[in-house]
Amino acid sequence: MEPQLGLHELLHVFSFLEARDLLRAAQVDKVWNEVSRTKELWRQLCLRRWSSYKAPQMTLGTQTWKEYYLCRSELEFRMESGRPEKDFICKAIAGHNGDIDELAYISTNECRFDGQEKSVVCTVSSDSTVRAWDVQEGTEIWSSPLQPAALVNLAAYPRLQLVVTVDKQGLIKTWKAENGREWASFSLPTSSSALQACDHPETPFLLVASAEGVMYTLTVPQLQLLSWTSVFPSSPTSLLCSPDGQWVFASTQDSDLGPKVFYTQSLLCVLEDEPPVSSTLPVLLTSRACWAPDKTARLMVMHRNSDNMRLAITTYELGTKQSQKVQQIASFLLPDNMMPPHLMKGHGSQVVLLVSGLELVLFTIQGLQLAAFQDHQKPITSMWVVSARPPCTCIVAPLPEPAAPPHWASHFKDQSRVLTASFDLSLRVYVWNKENKFPVLKSCYHLLGGSHRWASGFTHVESDSMSIVGVEARSIGTSILRSYCFNVQHGSDDCVD
Repeated sequence: MEPQLGLHELLHVFSFLEARDLLRAAQVDKVWNEVSRTKELWRQLCLRRWSSYKAPQMTLGTQTWKEYYLCRSELEFRMESGRPEKDFICKAIAGHNGDIDELAYISTNECRFDGQEKSVVCTVSSDSTVRAWDVQEGTEIWSSPLQPAALVNLAAYPRLQLVVTVDKQGLIKTWKAENGREWASFSLPTSSSALQACDHPETPFLLVASAEGVMYTLTVPQLQLLSWTSVFPSSPTSLLCSPDGQWVFASTQDSDLGPKVFYTQSLLCVLEDEPPVSSTLPVLLTSRACWAPDKTARLMVMHRNSDNMRLAITTYELGTKQSQKVQQIASFLLPDNMMPPHLMKGHGSQVVLLVSGLELVLFTIQGLQLAAFQDHQKPITSMWVVSARPPCTCIVAPLPEPAAPPHWASHFKDQSRVLTASFDLSLRVYVWNKENKFPVLKSCYHLLGGSHRWASGFTHVESDSMSIVGVEARSIGTSILRSYCFNVQHGSDDCVD
């Protein structure tokens, strides 16, 4: 009689298997099935696959790690496949009487598979209202009263369930996300040129730049003034907060004044007669910038080179508050035949994504071109890079045992993706393949808008873990939302080999 492995030996062997093989092993006999369901096996698979989701952030309740793994895998498969009706449901959401100028998700980025999934976005419009929308249901949750002027910008604090708006006259207001009630207000002396939410876990705050080049630091939700500093006198200023909220990049478009980086703690705790801690970068005529998501103090800046003839991208590492050292770690010139990019985002720690007209181009920070895509027929208007590291609470419902391993069970892809919106009335979805030395972007599918007879194209796009929302501009001077919500059917036949 052949010797048989004991439960402990079998568990040790199973610990080397991937999910697909583990599901197959479960079909051998009752003992293998029982061992293959061991909590620790599936916990390790989850942590290995979604390494950014640390155990304390996974709230499983009475559910299991295996159920979470299967649901999450199916969701990612459907978001990469993008088959209409099978993988997602599209809805048109109307309500505003003017153009939608900005949108932001206000729901926390939960991965729920218990039937309680809910994605909520907020929008501001030239019709002088801010509104909240249920993306899955395609309905309006609330609308603010008519405001004194058109609303032009929006910032969201999902963790605090707080929305911040600013109108074209510089009036800032905070709103409770659950019911749309006004919380507080603050008036700028002039109009606003930038609004940045910094949701630091210990001290959340708001940064606002005025058209006169002054940067204000406000508490949230009370909007009490903590500090103000003149950054670029009489020049509209752009702001960009680092991923960890420790730094803020301030610049003014195509100016001979070098951009500045401020240490945000010095804006929150102002010392008398001492200016905020800042460094001026040694570049001129800055046009765009972005932070590297996986390096909290790595900044990429697009600017003109020393003879002002060509565009360059220079990457800096910031030091500590004490050293105030800014170190250049890479720089390269953009190709001569490339139109000046109008959109710029970072991915990981080494990749820059640029949008130039119809084209999406990827470079390393050293200047190696990784890919170029021309999937749109008209100019790209918006780009959204979905982070691989969003906070996630995982709540899943029980699943029936699959009869065979679903073909998405070993679908090991980086869950982050890139979305582009265009005047051709389509959104394009890309996903990352990280099997190579550098991440490679794969073009997957289009999400189509409505009729060209009524719509002039998409102007914005954003996404959370389970949905995508675009702003579709109408020919009559209004906008609607178009949502794409992805289905998780818990082992449906179309996801089984």
